[in-house]
Amino acid sequence: MSKRLFDIVAALAGLMVLAPLFAVVAVCIRLDSPGPAWFRQQRVGRGGVLFNIIKFRTMRADSSHGAQLTVGADPRITRIGKFLRRYKIDELPQLINVIQGSMSLVGPRPEVPRYVACYRPEVRAIVLSVAPGITDWASICYRDENAILARSADPERVYLDTILPAKLDYNVRYVRERGFWTDLRIIFSTLAALAR
Repeated sequence: MSKRLFDIVAALAGLMVLAPLFAVVAVCIRLDSPGPAWFRQQRVGRGGVLFNIIKFRTMRADSSHGAQLTVGADPRITRIGKFLRRYKIDELPQLINVIQGSMSLVGPRPEVPRYVACYRPEVRAIVLSVAPGITDWASICYRDENAILARSADPERVYLDTILPAKLDYNVRYVRERGFWTDLRIIFSTLAALAR
């Protein structure tokens, strides 16, 4: 209950403070390329329940049916999208998901169903036992994931064989050690990583 209360208060405060930025970003996206300012994608949440994650759109509006991994200088990414992705601004609308209850500020990053199907059953049970989050240890440690994948001849294979298992190890560790102070450490570590 205390985690949920913290999530709601922090997300509401964040949305109020960031409202002017949201308006500016939305206008920039609409001016930069045709299509909506928002992007929604189905992800797997707590207990395996599907939900729509909300982000600022960073790709062309006609690219939603393409590859689900973004690799390096993906040609689908718009000019403003490169900036939003670099500073993780595209992730900020997920504060709405937090208020809705489908996400938390801190928790394992939610994956698309295609990759969740690759989880080992015992890992799936642990990772999906908590609400997914906007940030976690894996997000901090793999903030340059796109660059890593760009260096590979087979990005999806590298993701499935190397990156995803490492992320899941971090996720399992988080679920076992989760608590208020752990969440605060992750939030401040995320802010420090973005500042760097």
